[in-house]
Amino acid sequence: MKNIWTLRIHERLRADPGPEDRPTDGQTERAPACFSHSLHWPVMARCRTLWTGLVVLLTAGLPAVVQSLSHLNYNFCKWCEVSSPLCKDNVCISNCGLSSFCTVIEEICIAIWRKTNNTMTVQTMCHHPSLSLEGVDPGLLLNFTSRECIMISQPAEDGATMVCGCQGDHECNDRLIFNKGANGFSKLQSKDVVPVVVVSLVPPVLVAVVAIVAFYFYRTHCSDKPGPPARPDWSTKHTPEIYQALDLPCGGLGARGEGVGAGGIGPISEMRESNANSDDIWQGQLAELLPIKMEVLVGKGRFAEVWRARLLQADKGGVNSFETVAVKVFPAVEYASWRNECSIFSDSKLEHDNVVRFLAAEERGPPGHTREYWLVLDYHSLGNLQDFLTTNILSWEELVAMAGSVAKGLAHLHSDTTPNGVPKVPVAHRDLKSSNIVVKSRTECSLCDFGLALRLDLSLTVDDYANSGQVGTARYMAPEVLESRVNLEDPEAFKQMDVYSMALVLWEMASRCHAIGEVKSYEPAFGSKVCEQPCVDSMRDLVLRDRGRPDIPSAWTQHQGMNVFCFTITECWDHDPEARLTAHCVVERLSALQQQKQEEEEPSPENDREEEEQREKDPPNHTGFFSTAASLSSSSPKVPQLKTGDTEASCDPLVPTGVLWCEGSASLSHTLV
Repeated sequence: MKNIWTLRIHERLRADPGPEDRPTDGQTERAPACFSHSLHWPVMARCRTLWTGLVVLLTAGLPAVVQSLSHLNYNFCKWCEVSSPLCKDNVCISNCGLSSFCTVIEEICIAIWRKTNNTMTVQTMCHHPSLSLEGVDPGLLLNFTSRECIMISQPAEDGATMVCGCQGDHECNDRLIFNKGANGFSKLQSKDVVPVVVVSLVPPVLVAVVAIVAFYFYRTHCSDKPGPPARPDWSTKHTPEIYQALDLPCGGLGARGEGVGAGGIGPISEMRESNANSDDIWQGQLAELLPIKMEVLVGKGRFAEVWRARLLQADKGGVNSFETVAVKVFPAVEYASWRNECSIFSDSKLEHDNVVRFLAAEERGPPGHTREYWLVLDYHSLGNLQDFLTTNILSWEELVAMAGSVAKGLAHLHSDTTPNGVPKVPVAHRDLKSSNIVVKSRTECSLCDFGLALRLDLSLTVDDYANSGQVGTARYMAPEVLESRVNLEDPEAFKQMDVYSMALVLWEMASRCHAIGEVKSYEPAFGSKVCEQPCVDSMRDLVLRDRGRPDIPSAWTQHQGMNVFCFTITECWDHDPEARLTAHCVVERLSALQQQKQEEEEPSPENDREEEEQREKDPPNHTGFFSTAASLSSSSPKVPQLKTGDTEASCDPLVPTGVLWCEGSASLSHTLV
C-alpha cells in the first residue's frame, strides 16, 4: 500500500512543476491551486497527515497477515479418536473425516493401528515427537521424518498395535502403508504363520537328510557285501607295477573252470569245495586278490567298462606265464548291477559253451576312497557281435552255426535242467542284443552281460516280478514290454521277451550273409526307421501302433535255407508272445539246417544246369518270407509234414524225412529243412 501511494504522489509532482519551472516574462499561465504560493503549506500538512495514517494502518495489520500466512508451514493432519480403516493389498485408508492444522510447527502426523478380536481401528492425531505417547516407543517418535506413513509394529498386551508418523504432506497419516502382506490382517497372519511353517518343515527336512545320508552309506559301504579276506601277501617276484593287485583286502567270488597256477590264487575247485556248505549266494571268497595287469580299454556300456588284462597264471622255473582275460569294471554307483551279475554267475550249473566263462569277482579300491567292482571273464579277441558284423560278412555255413550257438546259449539260460539233466533255475537275460554277445570264432558265440538278468525262481511272487521293472534296450524290447502288459504270473513270459530280442539279432546276422544276395552295410534292427538310440516312446509308436518289424526283402528268400531262416525269425518276433517259438525250437531248426548241409553231396555241374532250367520253367511261388514248406520242396525230394498242438510248445527234428515241425499253444509252423 505504501508503494502505491508513493507512486501516485510522484506522478502528481511530475504533473505540477515547481516555482523554478513557472513561465516568466509576461506568461499568463495559471499555476495549480495546490501548489500556489499562498496554499503551499496547508497542502503539505494534509499530505503529511495522509502518510502518517498509512504507516499506522500498515503497522497494525501486518502481524495479522503474517500470522495468517504462517499456518502454511504447519502440518495438516487427519485427527480422529477412532475410525475403521479400509484396506486393500498392503495399504489401509484411515477413513477419518476430520482434519486440522497442528498447533505447533514441530508437531507431526501420527496414526496408531490396532487389532483386537479381529477388529481393526485407527487413531489419527498431531503429536509433538518429544512428548511421550501411550503404547509407543519414545525413541521411535523422533525417527518419523518420512512423507509417507509406514507402519511399524509395537508391543501390546492385547491384540496387536502398529504406529506410523509422517510430515511434509497434507493428511499424510490418512494412507497407512504396510511393508508386507495384503493388509493389516494378512500382515499379522503372515507373521504368525511363518514360525509355524518353519517348525512344520524342520522334521521332514531332517528325515530327508537322514535318508539321503543312510542311502549314501548303504551304496558306498553296503553291509551285505562279502566281508574282506586276509591281506594278500605277494611274492617278491610280483611287483605292484606289473600286477594291479592293491593292498586293500577285498572280497571276491569263486571262479569257474580251472584255477590259475601256483603263482596266482589257489585252485578254484578247492575253493568251491571249501564253501560248498555256505548258504550265501557267493560261492566263495578269494583269499587274496588276483594279480592282474590292466592293458587296454576295449568297450564301455551303460553300467561298466571292459578292459583287456593279463592274469598271472603260473610261475614255472622263474618264468611267469599269463592268461589274457576280460575285466568288467563297475563304478560304485552300479554296485547293484555287479551284485546281480555275480549272483547269476554264482550258479555253477549256468556253465555252458555258449555262455561267457566266469573266473572271479573282486572289490577294489583303497579305504576311504571310491570303490570299484570287478568281474573277471574269458577274453575273446573278436569282440562283440555288433562290431564283428560291422566289419565281416558271413557265409551261409557261418550264419547257421553262429546263429545256432546264440540260440543254444539262450536255450540253456531258459532251461530248467543242464544238458546232463541236473535241475537248475531258469534265467531270463532281459537285455539280449548283438552288443551283449561275444564272438568266440566265426562259427560260435557266447552270451554275456547279465546285469539285468532275472532268475526265474519258483519262490518268486508276482510282486517280485513286478518290482523287477521295465528294463532292457528300447530297440530290442518286445511289444508287451513296450506296452507294459507282461503276464507276471507266468515266468514263461520273460523267456518269450528274450526270444523276440533274439529274432532281431538273427535278422542282423542274416543281413550280413552272402546268401541274401547283395549285402549292404551293417545296420542294427529297424535301421534308419528310428534314431541311433531310440527312446521307449518312439519304439512304442513303431512296434505297437504301426506293427513295424525289420524288412525282409523277397531277394533273401530265394535261397532255400535262408527262406527257412527268415521264416523262423518272423515266428520269433510275432506280436503275440504265446505264438513265438521257444529258444529250444529255434535250436532244433538251426541244427537241422546245419545237419542237412553237412549231409548234402557236392552237386555236379550237370545237375546245376538241370535245376536252373527247372527253376526257369517253374519258378517257386514265394510270398515274401512267409513261403510255405510246399514251395520249398520244389527242389527237394523230401515231403513237408505239418503237426499242431494246443499244449506246451515242442520241436522235433524228423531226420529220416528231413522235416522239422513245431507245435505250440498259439503257433503253427511247418518248415522243410
